[in-house]
Formats: sequence, structure tokens, C-alpha cells
Amino acid sequence: MATRVTLHYSLPAPGTAWVKPAFSLPYSLHSSSPPRFKMSSASVPPLPDNRVVLGCGLVSVDFLAAVAAYPKPDDKIRSTSFKVQGGGNAANASICAARLGLKPRLISKVADDPQGKGILEELEADGVDLSFMVVSEGGNSPFTYVIVDEQTKTRTCIHTPGYPPMIPDELTESNLLAALDGARLVYFDGRLHDTALVVAQEATRRGIPILIDAEGKGEGLDDLLNLSTYAICSAKFPEAWTDAPSLPGALVSMLLKLPKIKFVVVTLGEDGCLMLERSSENGLSEEVYVDDLLETLKHKKDSNMTLPTCISSNEVKLHAKGIGTVGGRLLLGTAEKIPPSELVDTTGAGDAFIGAVLYALCDNMPPEKMLPFAAQVAGIGCRALGARTGLPQCTDPRLASFLL
Repeated sequence: MATRVTLHYSLPAPGTAWVKPAFSLPYSLHSSSPPRFKMSSASVPPLPDNRVVLGCGLVSVDFLAAVAAYPKPDDKIRSTSFKVQGGGNAANASICAARLGLKPRLISKVADDPQGKGILEELEADGVDLSFMVVSEGGNSPFTYVIVDEQTKTRTCIHTPGYPPMIPDELTESNLLAALDGARLVYFDGRLHDTALVVAQEATRRGIPILIDAEGKGEGLDDLLNLSTYAICSAKFPEAWTDAPSLPGALVSMLLKLPKIKFVVVTLGEDGCLMLERSSENGLSEEVYVDDLLETLKHKKDSNMTLPTCISSNEVKLHAKGIGTVGGRLLLGTAEKIPPSELVDTTGAGDAFIGAVLYALCDNMPPEKMLPFAAQVAGIGCRALGARTGLPQCTDPRLASFLL
């Protein structure tokens, strides 16, 4: 039986400030600019020498409605707040990287509709290089309805892809070579798979490291994983992709199946993250069961810590029953403990984490520093509605202990 859910938005009460929206659309009541927390000029962190990163993937418009509780079928409810803001994994990660001080370039596609214009304006305002974007005549730009449940602190996304989709022929050879020129890293969110594979193959030929966001199984993802240097996965992906019986075993399996991968990180929301970093087995005599090692690391966590931390094992031979053995380190990262009164929206938290990892790799951060830093950036972003509103600048004092 077909059902419907109706969301109604009311105009602000008299006396409520009307803030100019990020888009030239009559929907937003909130600015997309992040809160301005600044360090003193004497404490501005030094930026990495090579700050150019190239992203390839999804850009979109997010229509975000916050509700007191997620509606039931056929319900008619009112939103408590509403925002129109740019979205898309690659776009969000690029903006996060730009605010942290990198110089991101982006390969993607929009239509020449009002939403596409708004997408480009917002990206450009945050310093993302749009020289390699494709704009189609006609069609529609990608967009997503996002329902933020204030009761459970979760978000539900309903995505409509852009049309016509991007094809490799729309990225000329000269633009491809120019986009990769001087890039420190290339990042893919698993979308635009045919175009992404062309970019990844050329990056591989040039020896440019590749980071892949493995959010879920999808067409062309395996080809990108086989070329990748680093992988950041959603919580369910490793076990789904490998059929391993446990998450630590799945990470071992991924490193065995993907010999080019230097590390795999799986993000676990409020439970933090888990990372397996590859090392040579030469000279490693100790062999441990990876599941047992994870339990050992969990017992070392300090439950009183509110800021993100990281617990690391030594380099050992990590064995997963029925899967095999790989040399490496297991690292357990914790998330920031955000007071319930400050937690607003987790939309884009994974994208913020990836944007911070891009910065950390450009800055040659060790994993013990990279994981807490990325978790802190993601935690800051969760304090505002939308994927971008709360993303911090590199001068944000809440990042000082990670960057100085």
C-alpha cells in the first residue's frame, strides 16, 4: 500500500532573524558559514608544503529538515528547522579540506539549473578549484532530501542523481592532466565510477597516492580499491565486502586482497574508528589473533576522556582465523564525547573525517595523531545543521592541540 509523509515548514516567529541563505533559493533560514573561532596570529599552525588534493565524485544540493521525531507513514508533521545547503561526499570533503588550509580541486558534474549554479557558487566561496567541473545544458543537478531526527540524533537521506550522468569523454585529456598536475593526493567517493576509473588509472601512472571512500558496494568500486593506497570505510562495508565473520578479520582480509593498500580505516560513529596499518612481516616474530588484540585495545580506553584519543598496538603478525596473516598495527581511535545539548546533526560527519585525513596525509601526520584529529574535525561539524555549516577553519582553537 502506498503511503505518504508530509513535512510542513513554518516561517520564523516575529523577531526571529532572517539570515541570507547560502543559495540563491528561497528556502534557507540559516547561514552556511561556520562559527568563527580563531587562534591568535602567533599560533596559526604551519600548513603542509604540498597542499593540492584532487577530488572526484558527488556534488549535490541538500534540503535538510529537522524534525522532533521521525514521522510514521501517512503522518503530517512540521519541521523544527530547515536549511538548503550544498552536499555530496566529494564536495563536502573538499570544503572541509579547504577550510583546513589545503587547495582542493574537484571533478564532477552539475546542470545549468539554479541548483547547479548554487552548488558552484558555494564551492567557489570556500576556495575549491572548479576548473575541471562539467556543466550540462539542461537536465538536473543532483539533490538530496535529508530528514534529521532530533530525538535519535540520526539522519535519513533520499538522493536523486543528476541527469545526464557524467561520462569519461566529458573530461578532456588536457583537463585530466592539468587536474593531476602537482596533486599530492587523489580522493574518490565511489561515485561517477567510469570517470573515476580513468582519473585513478592516470594517477597510478603518475605515482600519486589514492584515497577511496568505501561507503557501500557499488559498480566500479572494486576497480578503484585495487588502485588505492588508502581506504576509509563505513561501519558495515568491510564485513560485507569480504564476508569475514568479524570486523578485525575483515580488515585483515582487505589488506590481503588489496596489496597496494597501506591502511584501512573503518569509521564507527560515536564508537570512534578502527585502523589497520600494513607493515612488513620481516623481523616480526610475535603472532596474535586480531580479534583478541582488538579486545585488548578496548580495555585500554580511558572512559573519562572527552576529546578523541588513539590506542595503538605494536607491529605484529595479525592473524584472522580462516583468512590469513598480515604484518601490521591495529589502532583504535575514540570519538569526541559531545554533550547531547550540543549534538545537532551527524550529516556529513564521515566526509569531514575524510577531509581531515586528507590534511593529515599532506602534513605527514602519524596515525596516532591523524585519527584523533579527524575525529575532532568531524565532532565539531556535528554541532550544526548540515554537512558544512559547522566545519572548522584550521585556525579554530579546538584544533590547536592537534596542529601545533
